[in-house]
Parts: sequence; structure tokens; C-alpha cells
Amino acid sequence: MNNILLKAEGVSKAYTGHKALDNVTIEVPRGSVYGLLGPNGAGKTTLIRIINHITAPDSGTVYFDGHQLTAADVSRIGYLPEERGLYKKMKVGEQATFFARLKGLSSRDADRAVRSWFERLEIGNWWDKKVEELSKGMAQKVQFVITVLHRPELLIFDEPFSGFDPINAAVLKREILQLRNEGATVIFSTHNMGSVEELCDSITLINRSRNILSGRVDEIRRQYGGNRWELSYEGDSESLRNAITPMAVIADVPPGAPGELKTLIIDLRDGADLQSLIAIANETVMLRGFNAKLPSMDNIFIEAVQQSADHN
Repeated sequence: MNNILLKAEGVSKAYTGHKALDNVTIEVPRGSVYGLLGPNGAGKTTLIRIINHITAPDSGTVYFDGHQLTAADVSRIGYLPEERGLYKKMKVGEQATFFARLKGLSSRDADRAVRSWFERLEIGNWWDKKVEELSKGMAQKVQFVITVLHRPELLIFDEPFSGFDPINAAVLKREILQLRNEGATVIFSTHNMGSVEELCDSITLINRSRNILSGRVDEIRRQYGGNRWELSYEGDSESLRNAITPMAVIADVPPGAPGELKTLIIDLRDGADLQSLIAIANETVMLRGFNAKLPSMDNIFIEAVQQSADHN
């Protein structure tokens, strides 16, 4: 079985006076959470609309499960758009069941699936409420259920956490990870980096219509981490700095609370030997920890965008 469930190859799309996508390629592994990242207007939603057969690319091809994507494949995809679409006057339970029937479930299976998901998200008491009575966050929970209840192989969420308070955002993140663990492949689009490290196995960063960075999150963080390390220790800080200065540059000295271990962030100099530095540090102070200091996705996002701008 091909490990790649979805592949967009060389996809371009232009509208009048604007190039939305410029030769974008992504590969989404099965059973993973894939982050489609970038600033607002970068082209993420256009790519999602192409994957969902809402619009067509000017050039390039999208493949699904080893073959060129067709309209029939859309039934195997669950899509939660950023702009939600629910019937305001319709009752919540009736509406969710209606959409489940549209997605091919029998009346009995639709009712069972909706009630199961409502119970899972603790919204069973909303069954007879009208959508217009719900807050934006409540309506998003209902839309989430409608998106996932027919168990599609690929789930696509466009800015799924907008409008959610931290508690409900955490519930949604938990459910996304659970769906992945149950075999679903998930793409979620966002311009907010905060959720990426919690959720994503792999990412693509799109900026100004182009793919400027792709790969596994752990590998990208190592790639951008360089030779930055964090030391935790007990002892004299000045002696430690003097001892390691020939081999490292002091990048940061985080403030610590009384009684806590002292910490030091360093960048290893080119050609310096890591084991030798550890040995010298351990001879100078009581070394309690030595770990790679990986950058946050926020920092990587900023650096990658800057590098992309410099090359244009």
C-alpha cells in the first residue's frame, strides 16, 4: 500500500490579477496529522478547495489513494471550511442527522452516529436547539460532528480553532488526535503556529503562493535548531562561562527562581567538539542536564518566511 494518501503535484491557480498558488507540491502520509501553514492569503484555502473539487487548478495534478483525484473521491473526504454553513432555523440533532443521510448513512446509522458523537463531545442536550440559538463555538462543534461522523479517510479542517475558547480548543485537538489514532488522515490549515507542535506529524509552509518548507516537524526543528544547547547545572556561573567560551557562544541566560537549577543556552562554535564541551562543563560545575534546544515553530515560521523573501 502506498504510504502517501494525498499528493498535490505542481499545482498552480491564478485569479484575475492574483496568483493564488505557484507550482505547489505536497505529500500527505496516511494516518498522520498534516499542517498546512502560512499567513492569511498565502494560498492554503485555494489548495484545499482544489482538493475538494470545489475549483480546478490551472495546472498540476492531485492524486488520492494512488490515482488521480476524481469527483467520486470527495465522498471519502470530510471538509470543515473556515466559513461554516448550517441552517440557522433547523434543530441541531435533526440537521446533523440530515447531513449524515446526505453522506450515505442509513436512517438508523445516521441517528446512532450523531448521538454517539454528541455524547462524545458532551453536547447531547443541544439536540432540540436551533442553530441560531448557539454561540459560534457551539455551532463549530456541531459542524465538526457533521464533518467526521461518516468516518472519511481524509479529514480537512480549515482554521478549526478560530472562535474556540482554550477548553473547547483542547477538546477538539484531543478528538483530532484520536481520529488519527483510529486510522484517519488529517490536514489542518492554520496561520497560528501554537497548535502545530501539539498536533502535526508533518507540515508544509506556504508563503506568497509558494511552498517554502515541507517535512516532518521533528526533522524541521532539528534542521533549524543548528547547534543550540541548554545546560542545567549547580555551581559558579562565571567559572562555567569562562571555561566554555572558547567552544561556545552564550546565547541566553534564562532567569531562574531561587532554589532552581541554573540554566544556560549556548551555541556551539564551528568545529567545536560537543563531548569535549560537556567534559569541561562537568569539571567546572555540577552538570545536571544537557539537551538540544530546538526552536519553536513560531521561530521557524519567521525564519523560513524571511529566507524566502531574501531569495525573491
